[in-house]
Amino acid sequence: MMISKVKNAMSTLVGGMMPHGHHHHHNHHSGGGQTCGPDSLPPRFPYGRPDFLDLTPELLQYSTEHASRPVLTLKRDSRLPWRTGYAEVINAGKSMLNEDQASCEKLFVKKPSSKQRNSSLLEDNGDGTGIPLHFWGVYDGHAGSGAAIMASKLLHRLIRDRLGEIFHLLENPTSAPPICLAKNGSPYQVDTKKGAAQETEDPDAVNDSSLRFHMEKVVSLESLVMGVIETAFTQMDDLIEKEKLSYTISGGCCALAAIYLMGKLYIANAGDSRAIIIRNNEVIPMTNEFTPESERQRLQYLGFLRPELLGNEFTHIEFPRRIQHSELGKKMLYRDHTMTGWAYKTIVEDDLKFPLIYGEGKKARVMATIGVTRGLGDHDLKVYNSNIYIKPFLSCVPEVKVYNVDENKHGPDDVLVMGTDGLWDVTTDREVADAVSAYLSCCDPSDPMRYTLAAQDLLMRSRGVLKERGWRLPNERLGSGDDITVFVIPLAGQESET
Repeated sequence: MMISKVKNAMSTLVGGMMPHGHHHHHNHHSGGGQTCGPDSLPPRFPYGRPDFLDLTPELLQYSTEHASRPVLTLKRDSRLPWRTGYAEVINAGKSMLNEDQASCEKLFVKKPSSKQRNSSLLEDNGDGTGIPLHFWGVYDGHAGSGAAIMASKLLHRLIRDRLGEIFHLLENPTSAPPICLAKNGSPYQVDTKKGAAQETEDPDAVNDSSLRFHMEKVVSLESLVMGVIETAFTQMDDLIEKEKLSYTISGGCCALAAIYLMGKLYIANAGDSRAIIIRNNEVIPMTNEFTPESERQRLQYLGFLRPELLGNEFTHIEFPRRIQHSELGKKMLYRDHTMTGWAYKTIVEDDLKFPLIYGEGKKARVMATIGVTRGLGDHDLKVYNSNIYIKPFLSCVPEVKVYNVDENKHGPDDVLVMGTDGLWDVTTDREVADAVSAYLSCCDPSDPMRYTLAAQDLLMRSRGVLKERGWRLPNERLGSGDDITVFVIPLAGQESET
């Protein structure tokens, strides 16, 4: 009975979400709680699965079967850049739709033309000129799919456009970026003042004040690219907020992106998705997760500096458990934003408020609401039954790590694995590396499907098999009930293209 209910809901939904180009006639119930009410705003993008999967409407419907959780992979004749492998599966029923999204693109960074200066975010015109940029993104949506879909369509274009603004610096990678650009954006050289060199006869005896004034920090091109990626994430978040005035863009999302540019991989992570490089069967972690526990001190410090954000409901101090009214005046273990360890304090009235960060592990929450502390969207997320906004505590800025592809030798089994937390919740980095290495070692190195098959194998290991008591792994532990999305990207992939 339940399944037929889901089917009926799904068919109306698919009816309202298929990108036939005429979705604006439908009463926009476009996916994952993306709208509510007949007079609500249209969705920014219709719901769908990643374009590169090339799903028929029937397959799209089939992909939403929570009972069977079918695995979707790239078709045999599909070709993603670098022979990238991909697989995904829907959750076991926690949300109607798969709220994960993914993108994989090859773009070209170009010098902005005068007419493009105002209109960016265009599709690549495909003439193949410019500096090639490869992009992979996984977006784990929550409370709706709107933010994840929008980021999966636009984040890579924002990054490309921002890199276009420093195109002339990317063209000369051997020279350090100039400290100051002229008004038109071209490198601007400071005129050396006439006579500046004759200030002191003895070049070693520079007087202190002039030394302090003329000290310059050399900034590498790599750190400039990192900064461009960081600001593009912020820009993406601002764009979601701005477009929410005209469109429905539901929820928020964790964002994990890999950008390959000029011989280096830049891995940018905002959220709790994860990326690892497996090289010679060695694991190189490329991300850290951002959760209420890992970012506890940043969050507590913000609550300490701006108590009005806590709405008189929360305390920034952490206690091991809720405090009873009868415990006023007793000494209890606590820690605040300055502390890594714990100490005792005397309980006062203010300590009876709910802790800003509460719970442990996967159950840790900010303001009893959200379990991830970086990502895009969530602009209207509030504490249940209150007027307290959570967005001030969430950061959209990613941590960027760099891996130099050109400086390392890579065989056909050396890969970058990117996955949403559905994969990692039940599988360790080491188990993932062993599984991928074992799988690829049995695969024909020339089979273009080998990386997709490895991704499918990984995903099925985390999903498990449906038993009487839910989805179970071989060791009878619970499998992951979350949406799962996995890329397996061969690091020797760019050689196969040139």
